[in-house]
Amino acid sequence: MIDRDKFLKAKKNMLDEDTIFNVSNLYKVFSDETRLKILNILLDNELCVYDIAELLDMTHSSISHQLKVLRDMKLVKAHKHGKNVYYTLIDDHIERIIKIGVEHVNEK
Repeated sequence: MIDRDKFLKAKKNMLDEDTIFNVSNLYKVFSDETRLKILNILLDNELCVYDIAELLDMTHSSISHQLKVLRDMKLVKAHKHGKNVYYTLIDDHIERIIKIGVEHVNEK
């Protein structure tokens, strides 16, 4: 038998379809290992494509592609300094999402 109060509370707390779609897409970005590595590197650093590529032993073009995805999802921001473009996390939400994920997988 349905508990009407719990049912109504659950219905009231349901996210709308647009929000579900957008959150789902956000988590898809985090599901790619290369993008997660880039975000991890940028936790406390401001780096250019060349530095990130060197750290991950990948090509500049593959890093640039992943950074575009991260920029499009508003996870990183870029600014130009001389000839180089430097990347940082857009805000502390991203750091918190990563740290919570790491905490969760490291729980005993």
